[in-house]
Amino acid sequence: MRDVAVIGIAMTRFGKFPGKSIKDLVREAVLGAIDDAGIPKGDIGAAYVGNAAAGLMTGQEMIRGQVTLSPLGIEGIPVFNVENACASSSTAFHLGWAGVASGMYDCVLVVGFEKLYDEDRLRSFRALSSGIDVETGSTFLRDFAARKGRKADILREGSGTRRSIFMDMYAFYVAPYMEKYGLTREHFAGIAVKNHRNGFLNPHAQYQQVVTLEEVLASGEVAYPLTRMMCAPIGDGAAACILCSRSLAARFTSAPVWVAASNVGSGSLSAEEEAVAQVMAPETFRRAGIGPEEIDVIEVHDATAPSEIMSLIQLGICPGEDACKWIDEGCLEISGSMPTNTSGGLETKGHPVGATGVGQIHEIVAQLQGRAGSRQVRGANTGMTHNGGGILGADAAAMALHIFKR
Repeated sequence: MRDVAVIGIAMTRFGKFPGKSIKDLVREAVLGAIDDAGIPKGDIGAAYVGNAAAGLMTGQEMIRGQVTLSPLGIEGIPVFNVENACASSSTAFHLGWAGVASGMYDCVLVVGFEKLYDEDRLRSFRALSSGIDVETGSTFLRDFAARKGRKADILREGSGTRRSIFMDMYAFYVAPYMEKYGLTREHFAGIAVKNHRNGFLNPHAQYQQVVTLEEVLASGEVAYPLTRMMCAPIGDGAAACILCSRSLAARFTSAPVWVAASNVGSGSLSAEEEAVAQVMAPETFRRAGIGPEEIDVIEVHDATAPSEIMSLIQLGICPGEDACKWIDEGCLEISGSMPTNTSGGLETKGHPVGATGVGQIHEIVAQLQGRAGSRQVRGANTGMTHNGGGILGADAAAMALHIFKR
């Protein structure tokens, strides 16, 4: 397999943009990435386009990539449309990496986009609810809760109508971590405060406001222990990057970021103890030739604040017994020993699901190139992204892990 470099990145601001179309969002991100890479459009051999819900939200199905790229003069090349729930664009990135690594293409474009916001919030919630098995998912979760000795269903009243069903799932997931490691609602509020502070420093973030612990705790209950400011907002956005071979990278940049490992997996109905990320992590680190302690900065899929510390535990980066200490002592801060979600994470940067994976990659590449501005992690040489999507049984249906090196 050949070495693969990221040589160009760009993204829109994530947010609520009712006046922008999917073409508008893709145009801004793609042209920005091409300009950042400094390559001619004609050098792009293939395009991988990640999106989750455009069909449900806009009516555009089947040829989303062709429809959004052709107006930019990117046509006549293979265009691969990739749908994998919230991991759509990180999965597209994996396929683009494989295309270059295998020698099939020398240069590819990867883009993720989403139009998820609608004035009718129920429409957005219905789109998100399609990220589970719509035939048997609710029954499975009810039976699963009973097997675990839970007296109440995982999906509570109002799930899918007053809030995303995923918030109920995260509330369920975090309970054993609280019991086992002593994590509290205040710890999760502290993570949210940190991420809002990081989002304040990020011009691409949907929320750019510093908040206090008290404000997070008083922001309105979603599903205990989650409050509104602990949860990712609904929004729109796009992110793009250019990948190429080592020989081509040398023509365009003196500061490439190398893909050290790219790993995509799926959850399992039978997996009740180990999360898919926990299963995938050792192999991902092995492929990169490093241990988890060598990661300098990471973006994890924090659709809720508790997800941040849970993901670090599952990846083997934070020992579970040290989780409270890591939060209390500021280890997850930009200046801490394990800077996490320097972008503000999904909680504040936003979570337009089809764009989220490449949005995470945008932050890590910027960090490793020293271009993160006031969010810059000093001496960052190795970074990682963790992006999950959907629910299969009681676990993520899709998971994408990527490791990058300078």
